[in-house]
Parts: sequence; C-alpha cells; structure tokens
Amino acid sequence: MTTPDQAGSPAADAEARLTAYLGSVGLEWELGGRSGEYVVTLPGEKKLKTVLSLLVRDRTTSLSAFVIRNPDENHEVFYRTLLRKNLRLQGLAYAIDTDGDVYLRGEVPTAALDAEHLDQLFGVVLAASDDVFNELLALGFLGSMRKEWAWRVSRGESTRNLEAFRHLLDDGSGG
Repeated sequence: MTTPDQAGSPAADAEARLTAYLGSVGLEWELGGRSGEYVVTLPGEKKLKTVLSLLVRDRTTSLSAFVIRNPDENHEVFYRTLLRKNLRLQGLAYAIDTDGDVYLRGEVPTAALDAEHLDQLFGVVLAASDDVFNELLALGFLGSMRKEWAWRVSRGESTRNLEAFRHLLDDGSGG
C-alpha cells in the first residue's frame, strides 16, 4: 500500500483501482511484504488455488504466480511443453527459478491497470496455471503418482484426489 506522501502517484492510483476491483469480484487478497505488493488468491478447479503476487510501481506492475514445483522426471518434455505454451500466453510467460520450480511472470504498464485489464490478466494467470496443471503433473510426476496410487490401493485408502489420473495409474487390480 502506498504511503501518504505517494498519494496521487501513478502507483497509488493503480492501487486504488486494484483494491476496488478485488473488492468488486470478491477475490481473497492481502498486502504482501513489500511496499506496493498485493497477494491475490485465485480459486482453481484442477489446481486448488493459484497465489498471484502483484508488485505495483509507478511505471510497471510485475506479476508472479507459482505454478508447480520442479518435476521429478521427464524434465526435457516437461520444460519443452511449457516453452511451447509460452507462444500462446498473453502478457505472461512460464519461467523457472534456480530450483527448477515453475512460475508465471509478467510485467504490465501500471497505467493500464483498470478493471477490464485486471479481469483479463487474472483470467490468463488462472488459465495458464489451472488448465495445464494435470498435464504437467502427468508429465513430471507420473512415477510418484503411480507409487502413491499403488500404496493407497494396497491399503484400501481413498484414491479420490488421483481420480483424474486413473486412466494412467490403474493397472486393473481393483484400484
């Protein structure tokens, strides 16, 4: 949030538009640890939620959202898939940190932060995080999921949260 001496600045105006928008659409949000940072929780379907950080500055606003951790396997295909998806992303790109964890990153002009643009940005972030989540899990974590499935089936545990992957995991032994 801006300080009183920043009132009327492009960042302060954008923050006012951002908080008004967040209130109007009912998204969960909180102030981040840095001045001008807002942390917004976008509810998902495949991925339970996507946490988006927006850092509002006078000229530009940066966006960052965690997508998925570094894959356990199949790294080349996993990352190639993300690079191909970058070609279709609007205003954002998949990026990795030093640990190989995947984020969505973007930067937009602060002056462009109005309700229409925010709605579009949040929609792109959510689609780029949620729509591909199961595909990324299958590409990068199939071995771990197979072990988890077998362990649960052998103990009669619920496999409910793995149901989307049943076609890849069920060996026909009754799981």
